[in-house]
Amino acid sequence: MRAFAPLLALLCLAAPAWAGDLAVAVATPAGKPVGNAVIMVRPRGYSARGPIRFPWPYVMAQQDMQFDPYVLVVPVGAEVSFPNRDPFRHHVFSFSPAKSFELKLYSRDETRKVKFEKAGVVALGCNIHDDMTAFIRVVDTPFAAKSGARGEATIRDLPPGPATVTIWHPFLKSRGGEEIREIVVPASGSLSLALVADLRSPPLRRGDY
Repeated sequence: MRAFAPLLALLCLAAPAWAGDLAVAVATPAGKPVGNAVIMVRPRGYSARGPIRFPWPYVMAQQDMQFDPYVLVVPVGAEVSFPNRDPFRHHVFSFSPAKSFELKLYSRDETRKVKFEKAGVVALGCNIHDDMTAFIRVVDTPFAAKSGARGEATIRDLPPGPATVTIWHPFLKSRGGEEIREIVVPASGSLSLALVADLRSPPLRRGDY
């Protein structure tokens, strides 16, 4: 079974000629919404002007013996804060090719910062608490978003024309946890894409996908 299967692609008129929107809905084969799926769009021939910035905070907190959020999306060059909000010490590390680092033991209300210069997936762990895991997805496109609890994400103001959509999830049954789709953003209106995600079972942790 393919990890992602397109179910629907609908064009809806109502957007400015230069600003197309892509609405993505991700669900399991059983119809359960999939959160924490990262959608990255790369319009053909598009080049970002200046540094990429997103409106959400670049923060990966340690709280209630878990990383929060479980998946964080940041642009290349972002500096991420790692505040400890627990009443005990944590030790954060990653051996990922995109960023290998170590934040040695630090206490409550202390913060460490790490800069991420390379696009890719950064898997996080804590040497003190083995069940603490999380992911930082460093992206090289300004058109990126993460699905919420309902499995939905919207990427706005895309230039019209051909584009490549990459969908990533830490438990997606495909190489690198990624699937790629080719789309055409309409000159006016929006594009909706519903996808079925075939996921492997996640490790034991509090919460859901």
